[in-house]
Amino acid sequence: MIKQIIKTTKAPQAIGTYSQAIRVRTGGDTVYLSGQIGLDPDTMQMIDGIDAQIRQVFNNLQAVATASGGDLGDIVKLNIFLTDLDDFALVNEIMASYFVQPYPARAAVGVKALPRGALIEMDAIMIVQG
Repeated sequence: MIKQIIKTTKAPQAIGTYSQAIRVRTGGDTVYLSGQIGLDPDTMQMIDGIDAQIRQVFNNLQAVATASGGDLGDIVKLNIFLTDLDDFALVNEIMASYFVQPYPARAAVGVKALPRGALIEMDAIMIVQG
């Protein structure tokens, strides 16, 4: 898989751990990762606190990515849903410890509520080699 960062000065520059767009040239498969919240897979209980939930969501996404034959670095699109957009800076900070450039394309959306009282949910699109 070859990921090419798409960058233009005719749109706002990326202001965090994401790219304006990613072009993917691949003979691989597209994998759509369902939304993950901060549930501990062993206890199926919600992790307490936004910091811990963000990390658990990334860990859960990593587990699903691995089961699909890839890893977080294969994600080309990430959607983030937050019940409090004031937590977005923390998401950026923590995301930087899970991803390296080229960062995936990304969206962040403020929502009223998430399943099981979660503070954050993420889903993703990943390209893995077939």
